[in-house]
Amino acid sequence: MKTQEKLWTYQDYLKLNDDKRYEIIEGELLMAPAPTTYHQAVSRNIEFAIWSYVKKKKLGVVYYAPVDVVLDEYNVFQPDIVFVSRERKEIIKEKAIMGIPDLVVEIVSPSSLGRDTVLKKNVYERFGVKEFWLVYPEMKCIEVLVLNKEGKYELYDEGCLEGEKKFVESKVIKGFRLDLKEAFEA
Repeated sequence: MKTQEKLWTYQDYLKLNDDKRYEIIEGELLMAPAPTTYHQAVSRNIEFAIWSYVKKKKLGVVYYAPVDVVLDEYNVFQPDIVFVSRERKEIIKEKAIMGIPDLVVEIVSPSSLGRDTVLKKNVYERFGVKEFWLVYPEMKCIEVLVLNKEGKYELYDEGCLEGEKKFVESKVIKGFRLDLKEAFEA
């Protein structure tokens, strides 16, 4: 849902005084609708699995929505799940992650399909987010994209609950494998 026409900045965003969820993509303020309960269940499952592994191995920090990720003044996102490595935790500030996370997970809903798979993907790629997961709850599939040497996303791993492969792996979080059955449990 689009709001009024103007180039929005992070400073404008901070002045909003309602309880709605917004993101700024390329200077455009967009309202994010509340996710479904299944979306939330999938998000919880994936975040818990990643956090459990990251915490045990002392690899960094994991956050889940809503948390602001400020890539620049004109791009402020609230990804579903964010991983920041221990080596880069200085980008974590009190009110937001002020910089580029190592890994971002977006759980795609019908209302966010274009936003997540095109707009956000392009911005994450341009800013150099090393790993980007697209989770499709309705199809029970996950795509893991990583930056190649040219700075473009390429498919690193993928899996669907109904397929032969029962997990997906992260390149950025070394050794982490997500069980697809666990991810898509309601």
